[in-house]
Amino acid sequence: MSNRSVHRVLIFGSDQNAVLVKQALSNDPNINYIVEGFISTDRSMLNNYLVQKKVYHIKELSRLKKQKDIQELLITNENLNGRDKRVVIERCIRLGIKVFTIPPAKNWLSGELPSKQIKKLRIEDLLQRKPIVIDQSKVKSDLEGKKVLVTGAAGSIGSEIVRQVLSYKPSLLIMCDHAESPLHEIQLSMEDEFPGAKMEVVLADVSNYERMHKLFNICRPQIVYHAAAYKHVPMIENNPFEAISVNVGGTRNIADLSVFFKVDKFVMVSTDKAVNPTNVMGASKRLAEIYTQSLNGQESCETRFITTRFGNVLGSNGSVIPRFRSQIKNGGPITVTHPEITRYFMTIPEAVQLVLEAGTMGKGGEIFVFDMGKPIKIVDLAKKMIQLAGLEEGKDIDIVFSGLRPGEKLYEELLSSAELTQPTHHHKISIAKVLEYPYSEANVAISELLVINKHHDNLAVVQKMKQIIPEFLSKNSIYEDLDKTI
Repeated sequence: MSNRSVHRVLIFGSDQNAVLVKQALSNDPNINYIVEGFISTDRSMLNNYLVQKKVYHIKELSRLKKQKDIQELLITNENLNGRDKRVVIERCIRLGIKVFTIPPAKNWLSGELPSKQIKKLRIEDLLQRKPIVIDQSKVKSDLEGKKVLVTGAAGSIGSEIVRQVLSYKPSLLIMCDHAESPLHEIQLSMEDEFPGAKMEVVLADVSNYERMHKLFNICRPQIVYHAAAYKHVPMIENNPFEAISVNVGGTRNIADLSVFFKVDKFVMVSTDKAVNPTNVMGASKRLAEIYTQSLNGQESCETRFITTRFGNVLGSNGSVIPRFRSQIKNGGPITVTHPEITRYFMTIPEAVQLVLEAGTMGKGGEIFVFDMGKPIKIVDLAKKMIQLAGLEEGKDIDIVFSGLRPGEKLYEELLSSAELTQPTHHHKISIAKVLEYPYSEANVAISELLVINKHHDNLAVVQKMKQIIPEFLSKNSIYEDLDKTI
């Protein structure tokens, strides 16, 4: 063993995977760990020995910390349920024991455990719920051998759609995005992960109709996943032109072309911010929902239009968790807009699994709503991240409240009070019964909005949006006065 500092650790788990981790740590001279034993919640294993190390109960953690100078706990059990994981982690945080995760042995490179695979616990790990089970045979039947277009392919959701779709072996995967560097990165990543897969990478803006027409004409996609959108509420509140151009105009372009080229299925990624919108971003997404749903009612339309609506995803670009992580790294303070603000969260792979599943069950015209679990208080999230970093709030790092941003809600809704849901065969997916607009009305209203948008008159644009969506009431925004005139 080298002269570097030694880490006295416990392994959480008492299965074969835990044993393999112990053996790997003991056999690698480059990893400075001394395993002092195993921790388990399985009472039948208590006081037994695995590879000459005793199995202890989680309640003994405090004593072991003092007697054996335990500094770290390694979680090896991928099937550990959420409640047990939270109990273990909460206890470790209180005792000042750092928590690390290790992937299952089947995922080790060449059967060995590289030190870089021993990763510090992240807040995402703590918030994860039970794994989602989807009907993979239906998704495979939907995607295998098909030509699939993903717009917004370089974004957080779009790139995961790309990854999961490629695993079902489409005949062609078309990745479209206007962000050059991120698109290049996802291309390289997918080429490494799926060697031999046929991919077309298109650098283009969905708001450019002629460019999109050429893409459809050349590639002839059979299924479209439309994830291209601007999403940051404060940014879009001050730049409504871009929201209308991309979120509304871009969606209309892709939807209209899907009809023209007889695409089998169009699946749009929407947001809970489209429900009773209080900001331009949410209202722009509601307009996209209205238009695509109205197209589905056209007799001449052979394309099935399906919308999926969910809340925040963990770790997406520019979201609260990466921002908090950066603020902690820089010594703080962590900025939270309001002490009572809450949000729903879902992991990116989880959200995309449900998008693909909803795509298989949609007959056309549905808005699918996902079960996001319970809302999480953002200030509690900040406190937990401080603790996971081994720091103390108020002593090592402060939390400050900056005030709600333009258009920001205290809490998000997955349904409006006027909406009802009906269940599907998947317990995490429901169908929202929303007010549907006839195509003639939706098309005229959105055409008028796009004309107004060309004049770059923000007030006129937002006023028109409010006329189309009466429930759009601005909050903490320069557009609040418009609500008095509608």
